[in-house]
Amino acid sequence: MADIRGFLKVKRSETKYRPICERIKDFAAVNVLPEATHAQEQASRCMDCGTPFCHWGCPIGNYISEWNDFIFKGQWQQAFQLLQATNNFPEITARVCPAQCEYACVLGINDEPVTIKENELAIIEWAFRQGIVRPNPPTKRTGKKVAVIGSGPAGLACADQLNKAGHLVVVFEKADKIGGILRYGIPDFKLEKWVLERRINLLKKEGIIFNTNVYVGQELKFKYLQKEFEAICLATGASLPRDLKIEGRNLSGIHFAMDYLIQANRRVAGEKIAAPDLIDGSTSLTINPERAKRAEWIDAKEKKVVVIGGGDTGADCVGVAHRQGACSITQIELLPKPAECRTQDFPWPYYPMILKTSTSHEEGGRREWSVSTRKFTGENGWVKKLICQRIGQKSSDSEFEIEADLVLLALGFLYPQRSGLIKELALDLDSRGNVLTDPGFMTAKKGIFSCGDMHRGQSLVVWAIAEGRQAAHFIDKTLFHLRGGMRFY
Repeated sequence: MADIRGFLKVKRSETKYRPICERIKDFAAVNVLPEATHAQEQASRCMDCGTPFCHWGCPIGNYISEWNDFIFKGQWQQAFQLLQATNNFPEITARVCPAQCEYACVLGINDEPVTIKENELAIIEWAFRQGIVRPNPPTKRTGKKVAVIGSGPAGLACADQLNKAGHLVVVFEKADKIGGILRYGIPDFKLEKWVLERRINLLKKEGIIFNTNVYVGQELKFKYLQKEFEAICLATGASLPRDLKIEGRNLSGIHFAMDYLIQANRRVAGEKIAAPDLIDGSTSLTINPERAKRAEWIDAKEKKVVVIGGGDTGADCVGVAHRQGACSITQIELLPKPAECRTQDFPWPYYPMILKTSTSHEEGGRREWSVSTRKFTGENGWVKKLICQRIGQKSSDSEFEIEADLVLLALGFLYPQRSGLIKELALDLDSRGNVLTDPGFMTAKKGIFSCGDMHRGQSLVVWAIAEGRQAAHFIDKTLFHLRGGMRFY
């Protein structure tokens, strides 16, 4: 490092956000992009570690300490070159990743960790402003074709890597736009969609072919893909939501969180949404139409909103409800309130289960922990109350009610949809219900691979990217042998 004592001179400066009174009026990004001088100062805090555990904490192995050094020296292009060597979409991870690397930062043992996530954002946005993020299609093609089914972070990363290797890659997406959970599951105030479009346009110019509104297994038969492509990668995610099967679940006004977020994102994008009474199970607003029993407008305006589930998806629902004008928002969680600092159960450098307050929580609302929902009650077919119980208290004192006009179930996801390709191909599943593969990401069906949440289970965007990159490596290795060991790139 140019200044090995930088961490002694400079304190961590937290990410700057737009004022709450301003940002809840729109869906624009809540964070303010860091200035170059600010990033250089914060990068100076990166220590000359003997072993930089931030590398270990990052699923894609970013060269964090190295590009922090380049930032501090003002060598931004070198920092960008290192960043893009390991990360296909740094402009996305720098906005939505929970920064596992920061919790593994050596400085974090007895001080505040380096602002790694913010520094990553500074690098990639500098590179875009300077015009050095340009299409770079392969100079030679291998003659091999690969189909990627699903255009979320895993599918896009896999497609990007295979295209770089010179293969012709075609991505199939059943929704009407590319991006998967990046487009439909993450609100714009965390990831504005122009950021995603900017990257997709680059991928198109580099030669990747995108086909939307194609439901493989229905509109397009899988046998056709097997004839046309030498390898196929399944990356359709783990989209089956965990339900809450209790009394009153059939009342109107109770929805899965992802259905709510998808509809909200479509509305923000200005997309036309069919009238609810015209929507049936085959043309639902959700990415997974087979699970929609009926469609309803899902709007929090002037409603008492209850979000069940304390994770990131629940927090996203809170933020959207604020912007839609909810009159009250309550988020409840089954588990106890986490500690505010590391405990002995989560020592450094492990990612700790501690209390996390998102920008959505800062905007208002109430949070409750150790709460079990016993049943829903309603009037005229619509939900009006939750009958809850506080876990760990005497039964006579533990029961209470929460008024609600809109209930959002943010309870996580179980596993991939069993219908469709998994059933058609009779794919083997692991003990958690995810697609089973060998260490090289290949299923029991020769030439068919799987990666991302479909293979790993519900996880982070950065893990999906890591899985996509790894799957691409093994697909390329397989195609290399098919070519008789002759590389054309």
